[in-house]
Amino acid sequence: MKYKIGIFGSAAAGSATITTDVKQLAEQVGQALAKHKDEVIVITGGCSGLPYTAAHETAQHGVEVWGYSPVLGMEEQKDFTPNDDLSIYTKLHFVPKDLDAIDTRRKRMKYRNVLSTEACDASIIISGQWGSLNEFTNLIDMQKTVGVLTGTGGIADELSHLTAKIHKEGQGEVVFESDPEKLIEILLARLTNSH
Repeated sequence: MKYKIGIFGSAAAGSATITTDVKQLAEQVGQALAKHKDEVIVITGGCSGLPYTAAHETAQHGVEVWGYSPVLGMEEQKDFTPNDDLSIYTKLHFVPKDLDAIDTRRKRMKYRNVLSTEACDASIIISGQWGSLNEFTNLIDMQKTVGVLTGTGGIADELSHLTAKIHKEGQGEVVFESDPEKLIEILLARLTNSH
């Protein structure tokens, strides 16, 4: 059985939190996951940015990558992520075209967030903004283990403050770690011990 590990975080390439150092940390997440290529499938939201950076790195080492996109099909995906190599995705899931209530990309992003977080066994948050906070709350409510890569800015560096103040019975577990390789080892150990 392969564990599905989600990678969520800053998708906007122009985000102030995506420094060269943070991008290198995302690459290190991908490299650490690639060491477990026979054990993991990587899941992203099908966007550019840090999750793509990590997933691209894993794909270079033969890891299966699934993208859950907020767009309606491949042609729109090419326009949405024009600089991304879409061949990294083993599976690319799109929002169904017949969902009338989901008529804008922002609404489709929230729909996508529910599907992508539900598909994960555990996940990693790297930096991130409001969308990543939405993914984090989905994961916690769905009782998933969430690894937060600290020192990456954005919402990742605020979550320790939030989780110290907010706790819900039956919620998922949150692990804070600044070293990508240690974070992956902790997540995989938690998954192995829970199955």
